[in-house]
Amino acid sequence: MAKTAVRSAARGKSKTRGKAKVKAIKVKTIPWDVTEHLKSEEDIANYLEAAFEEGDPSLVAAALGDVARAKGMSKVAEAAGLGRESLYKALSSEGNPELATVLKVVQALGLRLKVAV
Repeated sequence: MAKTAVRSAARGKSKTRGKAKVKAIKVKTIPWDVTEHLKSEEDIANYLEAAFEEGDPSLVAAALGDVARAKGMSKVAEAAGLGRESLYKALSSEGNPELATVLKVVQALGLRLKVAV
């Protein structure tokens, strides 16, 4: 029976199982920030529409937070009559903003909510 040796892939070393030898691949990743891609009003509308279609309140809050960050959280908070730090917290994925907060933010962003059938 052949010996089986497994070396740590995390250290970039090869793995040997029986006769097959597999080389670990290092993957370089870069940070991705959605706010860099929310340039136009159409981008923002499509992004928020997709979030609302999912039906997850925390996703909607986080998406509104992303849009607010893209537009400038301080400016949005001031226009909405809310504190910047509390707005960051409310519009995080862990936040649970009241409907009144959501409506103030939507208005501060110059958007309208629309119901369709």
